[in-house]
Amino acid sequence: MIGQRSSTAWIVTKHVLISAIAFVMLYPVLWMLGSSFKPGHMIFTETWFWPREWNWSNYVNGWTGIQGNPFSRFLINSVMLSLGAVLGNVISCSMAAYAFARLDFRFKSICFGLMLMTIMLPHHVTLIPQYILFNHLEWINTYLPLVVPKWLATDAFFIFLMVQFFRGLPKELDEAATIDGCGLVSIYTKIILPLAFPALVTTMIFTFLWTWDDFFSQLIYLSDVSKYTVPLGLRLFLDSSSQSDWGPMFAMSILSLVPCFVVFIVCQKYFVEGIATSGLKG
Repeated sequence: MIGQRSSTAWIVTKHVLISAIAFVMLYPVLWMLGSSFKPGHMIFTETWFWPREWNWSNYVNGWTGIQGNPFSRFLINSVMLSLGAVLGNVISCSMAAYAFARLDFRFKSICFGLMLMTIMLPHHVTLIPQYILFNHLEWINTYLPLVVPKWLATDAFFIFLMVQFFRGLPKELDEAATIDGCGLVSIYTKIILPLAFPALVTTMIFTFLWTWDDFFSQLIYLSDVSKYTVPLGLRLFLDSSSQSDWGPMFAMSILSLVPCFVVFIVCQKYFVEGIATSGLKG
C-alpha cells in the first residue's frame, strides 16, 4: 500500500514538473498570443500574458495590411512559394536519392561524398556567387531564385535523409519488379516512392517550415512589396524611425503560425516515422 502511494506521488510530481517546464517553454508564445489582444500601451508594461483589456482591432488593422498591401497577399505569396519549394524538393531530392541508393554508376562514392560536403558549407559562403548568377539571369525580384534551386536537388540534407530510407528497403523488390518487366523509372514511381512515403512527408514538412520562416533569402532577392512573403510582411510593421505597430504585428504573427501547426499536426505520424526509420536503417 505504501509502495503504491509512493508510486502515485512520483507520477503526480513528474507530471507537475513536466507541465511546469512545458509552460516555461511555451510562455513566449503565450505572451505573444496575449499581446495580440492588448492595446499598444499595455504590451510592454505587463509581463503576464493574459490581457486585462481585450483589443480585437489588432487583428483587423493587421489584416488590412500596410503600405496598401493587405496581409492576405503576403500569406498567398508565402503559400505559393512554399508549395513550389516543397514540390521541387520532393521530386528532385527523391530522384537523386534513388540514384545514390539503388543504382550503380562510376564515381558514385565520390559524388556522394561531394554532395555531403555541401551540407558543411555555410549559406553565406555561396550567397554572393548565387546572387551574381541570378542577377545575370535577371531573376532578382522574382521567386525564381527561391524556387528553381529546389528543383535541382540542392538540399543535400534531404537527399541524405532519403538515401538512408531507400537503403533500408529490400533490393529483392527491385529484382522482382525487373523480372516482371519494370524499368528503372517504373521501379522508382511504383515501388520506391509509395514505400518511402514517410521520408517524403518528412521532406515536405521540413521544406515547408524552412521556406515559410525564411527571412534572409527572401530579403535578399525580393524588393517589390507586393511580392513580399509573411516574414517580410511582418517586418513592415516595425519602423525604427517612427512608431511601430506591435499589436498588429503580434496578431499577424499568430495567424502566420496557423499553417505551420496544421501541417505538423496532420503529418505528425509520418514525420516521426520518417525520422526514426531514416536514422535506424542504413
